[in-house]
Amino acid sequence: MTIVTATTNTPRVWAGCESCYAAGRLVGVWVDAIDAAELTAAQIHAGSGVDWSTEGCEEFVCMDNDGLPVSGEPSLAEAARWGEIYEEVGDIQWPALCAWVRSGSYTAEGDTDYPSVSDFEEAYAGCWDSFADYAEDLAEGCGLLADVPEELRGYFDLRGAWARDLAFDYSVETCETGGIYVFRSL
Repeated sequence: MTIVTATTNTPRVWAGCESCYAAGRLVGVWVDAIDAAELTAAQIHAGSGVDWSTEGCEEFVCMDNDGLPVSGEPSLAEAARWGEIYEEVGDIQWPALCAWVRSGSYTAEGDTDYPSVSDFEEAYAGCWDSFADYAEDLAEGCGLLADVPEELRGYFDLRGAWARDLAFDYSVETCETGGIYVFRSL
């Protein structure tokens, strides 16, 4: 019997109450980031024993996160926007998009810090064992040496000099499962 477990990259946040935190109480709830903006005071305080309606509990913030490509304490609305971006790129592409954002060479939407999904899709060249592997595949795919006789192809250093020069037009980030993510510079 084989047991299959599903893994997900769904970004989550721990939304907490600022007033309770200031009073020394850690009150909050873990939710998918996309749902953060819709949280109510009652949901954040559920099971805490705190009567939020009399305690002045009006300010809520994401005090922790799991799976967001940024650090700090985003607002609930900011966390929800990250959740929307996750929904747009999907679970499989999410780790690559996060790596692109962490690289600092991503393109932002307008005057925000959120990544442009369409630019990500244009920039993302996949996950590879090495940049040399990517460069060699690119050379084959575009027919770089198609007109060069087979006996002369060995004189072209695709995995060395050509890959090294090509790398100036890309950014590379480590993939958490091994290998690297490759992004074209736009």
